[in-house]
Order: sequence, then structure tokens, then C-alpha cells
Amino acid sequence: MNAQLSYEFFPPKTALGREKLLTEVLPKLAETCPAYVSVTYGAGGSTRDNTMGTVKDIHATGIPVAPHLSFGTDSEETIRELLLHYQSIGVARVVALRGDLPSGAGGSQQLVFANELVEFIRQETGEHFTIEVAAYPEIHPEAKSYEVDIINLKRKLDAGADAAITQYFFSADAYLEFVKTCREYGITKPIYPGIMPITNYDNLARFSRNCGADIPRWLDKKLSGFGDNIDALKAFGQDFITDLCKRLLEGGAPGIHFYTMNQAEPVVSIVSELKQAGYFANQ
Repeated sequence: MNAQLSYEFFPPKTALGREKLLTEVLPKLAETCPAYVSVTYGAGGSTRDNTMGTVKDIHATGIPVAPHLSFGTDSEETIRELLLHYQSIGVARVVALRGDLPSGAGGSQQLVFANELVEFIRQETGEHFTIEVAAYPEIHPEAKSYEVDIINLKRKLDAGADAAITQYFFSADAYLEFVKTCREYGITKPIYPGIMPITNYDNLARFSRNCGADIPRWLDKKLSGFGDNIDALKAFGQDFITDLCKRLLEGGAPGIHFYTMNQAEPVVSIVSELKQAGYFANQ
């Protein structure tokens, strides 16, 4: 199966975290031959320098890397300089997001929507960058309706984005129905499912509350029931996520984008099983 594989990292805050990412995590994941890896960009550009440094470090290894980018509180000139820097060092892909305002920014700041950022990138750099944008199978928490959210996604893609990556989810039906509806609205570009491995219940529950991702009630009860038995939770989580990926790929998903949380495991194990089953090419 000619499916695309990609990973997301966040920029490490410490020298030790940077060393682990570059010398342990990245080499292990590189063995799986991803199409690219992406690096997140904090609220309002709060990790701008760390993001740029991490992108530069990864780019130097020869692995294709895509920085996340959002206006947030940044000016057009700041974003223009970032784009030109990435273009000058040979980075060929970006993930364009509306982003969030940093804590304490106040209500006077105005977010720039992702379709406007996509338009800006195209105006400044033409077709140099492959551009991905965000999609929400369970609908963005601030969306007025299911229909409005899909129209917003179409607006981003029509502005010049090449594909979308979804927020993580745990229901294959949510993704498959979302894609079906997107097609009905004339969206033809790829929509890659974003997948979060399950390794820690408390962290996952907190992340999910903050970003509006739904943990189905049965799954929430199952995960919370493991208590302190972390090994059992990880084993169940790996099986569940592997099966979820299989169903998505069998349902027509063009690939999988893993939110790694800067960890090689369990992603390597999941991808290895998927490759052995023929879901990704063994390169």
C-alpha cells in the first residue's frame, strides 16, 4: 500500500531534550522512512526560536522537515522572514495554522485565520512550499456547526493548501464520515488522519479536554481501569491504535500522521506491525 507516513515533534526546551530527540528518537523513527516530520510552533510564536533551531537541526540530517507556522501575535514581517529563512536553507514544506494566543495576551490581539496565512505564504513564496493545514473530524471546539467547520477547511484548501492533517481521534467512523462529507462539499485534496499513541491515561485525558478530542466512554473507562498498571495500558493502547490505523487505511486514508510526543516508542512498534501487514511500503 502506497500510504504516506509522517511524524510530529515539539521543539525541546532543554539541551538534554534536544540531544535525546536528535540522537535517539529521530534516528529510530527515520528507519521507518517517513515522508517528512513536522515541528510545532507554540501559541503566539512562543517557541519560535526553538522551532527554527529544531527544524534546522533535523534538516541537517537530510530528513524532510516541515515547521508549523501561525501568525498569532507575530507581524507579517516576522512571518515573511521565517518563510524566507526556511526557503533559503531548503525546507520545502510548512504546516499553516491559525494558532492560539499565548496566555496573558489579552483580548486586544486578533487571530489571523489559517486561510489568510496560506494566502500570505503563496503570495510571498509562490509554489515553493507544500502546505498542510489542520482538519477536525470531531469538529473544532469553536465551530458553530459541522457544516461551517467543513466550509472553513475548504476555504483553507482553496486558498492554496495542498492537504490537511487532522486533530487526533479514536473513532475511525468519525474520520470516515468526516471525509465523506468533505467530498460532498467538493474537497478533493488528501486528508491525513492524525493519530496519538496511548501511553498515559492522565496525560491523554488532559490533552483531550484541552483540545476537544473525544475519548469514547467505553475507551475512557477501559483506560482508567488500568490504574497503575502502565504496562497493561501500553499493551492495550498499542493494539488499539494499530487496529485503528488498519481500519483507517483500509477505509481509504492516504496515510497516517503520528503525534509522537518526542518518543520513538510505541510509534516504531505500531509502524513496524503495519509495515509487516503491508499497509506501508517496506523501503
